[in-house]
Amino acid sequence: MNRRKKIKQLLEAHAKKANAKKAPKNKCTYISKADRLKLAAEANAEPVITAED
Repeated sequence: MNRRKKIKQLLEAHAKKANAKKAPKNKCTYISKADRLKLAAEANAEPVITAED
């Protein structure tokens, strides 16, 4: 590798790391389609209990 390419590669790597630190950390985790369907089925299966006073 020539000197210019090495320097460019290092600068790009540092910029990438800096951008990663700036990115929001509270991103939603991925939930698979099957898991989403299971959660929806469980939510629909539970009967809603209302208080009758």
